Amino acid sequence: MKKVCAYLSIMFFLLAFVSNGAFAQDAKAATESATETVATATETEESATVSTADTQAPVAAKQSFHQVLKTKYIEGGVGWMSPILICLILGLGLVIERIIYLNLATTNTDKLLQNIEDNVKAGNYDAAKEVCKNTRGPVASIFFQGLDRVDNGLEDVEKSITSYGGVQMARLESNMVWISLFIAIAPSLGFLGTVVGMVQAFDDIEKAGDISPTVVAGGMKVALITTIFGLIVALILQVCYNYLLSKIESLVSSMEDASISFMDILVKNRK
Repeated sequence: MKKVCAYLSIMFFLLAFVSNGAFAQDAKAATESATETVATATETEESATVSTADTQAPVAAKQSFHQVLKTKYIEGGVGWMSPILICLILGLGLVIERIIYLNLATTNTDKLLQNIEDNVKAGNYDAAKEVCKNTRGPVASIFFQGLDRVDNGLEDVEKSITSYGGVQMARLESNMVWISLFIAIAPSLGFLGTVVGMVQAFDDIEKAGDISPTVVAGGMKVALITTIFGLIVALILQVCYNYLLSKIESLVSSMEDASISFMDILVKNRK
């Protein structure tokens, strides 16, 4: 009986040991499985985060020109960028006005001189005046002044053409001084913003007691952005200004040549 009890005790002990070992192995396997699951989930989240960042990065990089310009405008400081923007708007407004005026002042001088010559040869000076009245541009206005004084002699006609030609040249060059003023003011405002930004950067360094890129970056950004925009505005207006100057020079040259031909017509028909 004692042997049977001993055998039963040994068997229960072995069964308990085996079951405990199996449970431990199962627990270990379950723990490793759970760890692998967590690691897989973590990797999945990281890959999702990376993929989301990768997909969002191009979206953030793809900004329109208007958005970039607005961002730089705000970063440069509204107080410094607004006067530069005003210079650009006013300068371009004057440029557009001059372009329209100069294009309207352009005249086909050969056709005008031919019509005047035909009427002068016929002795019909009133018809020649009507041709000048109905023709647009400073050349026709100058010819009208000459024809209006043709009875006073050729010398008086020449003086009137010279004096009224100076008036028309002044009208052609009107507002050009203001455009040149904005060309000078725009970069000056940019440089002024640069100086103020540098002073701001040194003030920040003094307050922080240390020179670091973070401290200096704010003031330097204002300085550089205002300078860049001021120079861009000046370059745009300078190109337009040179175009207008070339247009005015072409019109003045055409006026002088046409005036000489006009006087030749009067001299020939006076003889």
